[in-house]
Amino acid sequence: METVSELGFWQRMAGTQGLILLFFTSAGCHSCRIWRRLLADYEATREDLQVWEVDAGIDMGITQEFGVYHLPALFLFRDGRYQRPLQVEARAHALHRLLADVAHLPPEEMP
Repeated sequence: METVSELGFWQRMAGTQGLILLFFTSAGCHSCRIWRRLLADYEATREDLQVWEVDAGIDMGITQEFGVYHLPALFLFRDGRYQRPLQVEARAHALHRLLADVAHLPPEEMP
């Protein structure tokens, strides 16, 4: 899992191939700690997936741009294009099933 900031985010995203899970988190968020472990383990099982973590308390501009009100928050990108927000229980099999269901769908508009 890689921590990213809003500086140069869109340029970097535009040049990235494959699936990216953008994970908004905060230092004091208990659910975020659970998700961080789950996503790190899950990312290690997938060669076609990267997880990028954004600290919502530090990078407030991009957090507001995505309309994040509750943490943790997950957004899916494919080949640098926004796909959709993800809402799923914090279980690897549920995440895997959801990604299989939505990864092939056409991109959506940004929030």
